[in-house]
Amino acid sequence: QVQLVESGGGSVQAGGSLRLSCAASGRTFSSYAMGWFRQAPGKERDFVATITRSGGVTSYKDSVRGRFTISRDNAKNTMYLQMNSLKPEDTAVYYCAAKYGSSWYTNAYEYDYWGQGTQVTVSS
Repeated sequence: QVQLVESGGGSVQAGGSLRLSCAASGRTFSSYAMGWFRQAPGKERDFVATITRSGGVTSYKDSVRGRFTISRDNAKNTMYLQMNSLKPEDTAVYYCAAKYGSSWYTNAYEYDYWGQGTQVTVSS
């Protein structure tokens, strides 16, 4: 069992930055690939970024590549999402997720555990 808790959300103006954190419980964090997803009102949950369990491979949604950076610190059982040059269309609830496995994963249905989400609001 893995419990995930997101933090770091908030309200910023367009062009600003936020850093999201996802703290995981348990001793096997390094066995899980991790991902960030987001859900805007009235829309489906959408892939944002994923990272392998070692942190060696990352993948991003096209619209955030170059602006967002996913990373992890296995010693701290924590994953991060650094978000720069934020746009109003980035407004959503952001969720972190964990998937037991050695690859990287971009589909929500592949993930085993989810956090409760943190709100990010970007104003123009």
